[in-house]
Amino acid sequence: MRALISTYDKTGLIELAGWLVEQDVTLMATGGTAAALSAAGLPVEDTKSITGFGEILGGRVKTLHPGIFGGILADGSAEHARELDEAGIAPIDLLVANLYPFRQAWLSGADPDALVEQVDIGGVSLVRAAAKNFARVAVLADPSQYADARARGLAGWDEAYRRELAAYAFRLVAAYDADIAHVFTSWAGPAWPERLTLTGDRAGSLRYGENPHQEAAVYEVPGPAGWGVAPPLQGKALSYNNWADVEAAWRLVWDLPGPGAVGLKHQMPCGVALADGAASAWARVQAADPVSIFGGIVAFNQPLDADAARALVDGGFLEVIVAPTVSAEARAILAAKKNLRVLEAPAPTASGVFGREVRSVAGALLVQDTDRRRVDVTEWRQVAGPAGTPDDDLTLAWVVAQHQKSNAVALVAEGATVGLGQGQTNRIDAVNQAIARAGEQAAGAVLASDAFFFPDTVKALAAAHVRAAVSPGGSVRDAAVIEAANKAGLALWFTGERHFRH
Repeated sequence: MRALISTYDKTGLIELAGWLVEQDVTLMATGGTAAALSAAGLPVEDTKSITGFGEILGGRVKTLHPGIFGGILADGSAEHARELDEAGIAPIDLLVANLYPFRQAWLSGADPDALVEQVDIGGVSLVRAAAKNFARVAVLADPSQYADARARGLAGWDEAYRRELAAYAFRLVAAYDADIAHVFTSWAGPAWPERLTLTGDRAGSLRYGENPHQEAAVYEVPGPAGWGVAPPLQGKALSYNNWADVEAAWRLVWDLPGPGAVGLKHQMPCGVALADGAASAWARVQAADPVSIFGGIVAFNQPLDADAARALVDGGFLEVIVAPTVSAEARAILAAKKNLRVLEAPAPTASGVFGREVRSVAGALLVQDTDRRRVDVTEWRQVAGPAGTPDDDLTLAWVVAQHQKSNAVALVAEGATVGLGQGQTNRIDAVNQAIARAGEQAAGAVLASDAFFFPDTVKALAAAHVRAAVSPGGSVRDAAVIEAANKAGLALWFTGERHFRH
């Protein structure tokens, strides 16, 4: 048996190579790998004795030669054996190879010239060739595979195992190429390429999906796209639903126009408040909807201190708490609830953390830019009611409405939500839901809507004594809405931009 070894990452390599020698496997290796094996006292043949060349072009060419690829790709048939014999090429039965660290260089901020040099050519070609010929050749493309390969013993390297190794190798190469395609596309465009390349690394299996009968896992997407899927500081592992809720809460809390907190259930806010200090923000969030917050997610855009931790522990059952930092004293207090998940999640990066969203439908992927656009308040157009300027409550309501499920409206008073209506199939139901939840607090509050009004909406707001509202406008009935608002004395602004969230 003959093995070709060509590795950038030499983790575990000496142990594997030593074991192969003990199994009477002949070792061949490229320059740097051959030197490492030789320095470890292992018998190894340099590939230049096969190709007749050492490395050329600064290492860009090492293995691209029929003497190597013929040995890997020969399928074991009599015809291929004859051709190898005539060419003086010996078959290769095992490839141990890994690739240049393109992703690591990309994420570390390497410049384009440096990144180009991390685009592996020979290594990818070797891995693909060996994987294609799995019927005869085994390929170990990652150091994580070495221990299992040794444990199986050469006798356990049957065709089923070689097929398994080949599938892993093709997934690895596909992800490697996807990273390269993503980076090159970011340099040269187009913005919407004719082919979408997506890749993700499994960060863990989940107990189940939305329901116990659905299997699920979480995959981490490479790139500066958030805080990743780091495990919580304490508590159980996050579930599928937890991850979805945490992400929604995190998006909203960092969109707030000041320090505050968000309470959320089922990817929909149930309480949002502005306040300096996490404890004060949590108190206002809980007061906004003390029923819905039970079993919910709470996210902060300010440090979580001991005072906030004590209030959270005393505040009833919560699933997850998210904050940019959690003090050591706060962590000790929160530890009293051992199943409560606590995450540290930093602010989005200035480069635009959310990028694009991908959603699957039957046989297709829907892709869109994440809704991060925010119309400046100074660009709003007042269309009805007493002349004035949009205040902070109206701004907060507008931000919250953009993060609710359509049809969505948000009632805000004194820097906190007092009533939310969302996920309704018509807007008047959403308005009535928000007013009902607000009760007497609706009087003097302001309301934002994710899409246009009809006159019935204005009548409901007037009856509840809501003082001001903002919506995108754009309905064929805008004139009737403006007339109704003027009649009711409701200050009304149009933004000219809708924000559906389905």
